[in-house]
Amino acid sequence: DLANCSGLALGSPTRFGNMASEMKYFWDQTTSLWLNGALHNKPACVFTSSGSMHGGQESTLLTMLPPLFHHGMMILGLPNAIPALSNTKTGGTPYGASHVSGPRHDQNLSQDEKILCEAQGKRLGEIAKKLLD
Repeated sequence: DLANCSGLALGSPTRFGNMASEMKYFWDQTTSLWLNGALHNKPACVFTSSGSMHGGQESTLLTMLPPLFHHGMMILGLPNAIPALSNTKTGGTPYGASHVSGPRHDQNLSQDEKILCEAQGKRLGEIAKKLLD
């Protein structure tokens, strides 16, 4: 499926400031795609969720990026031109959308988080479409 995608939105929960081990294992199995350059020049973005405000969202997003760079993908973040990025009191980073779910994981997305998620998805879709034209 990865070889046929036009773009990739990659998400993982935060696990002590890292992507989940299952995500790492998944990427470790993509050597044949890497050897063939199957993901070169495809746009990608990352997103995450954590239980607390300082639960390692940004570091998790950063741990998800190296496999994408090694596969030759084009990384899309969230530009500061989106006001919700500066206004948010919950999730959201320049590296990608994020959500603070609370210690019991029962917090809904905040309005700013929703705006940032939608903006990131829209940006990915627009860039993927332009690259296909």
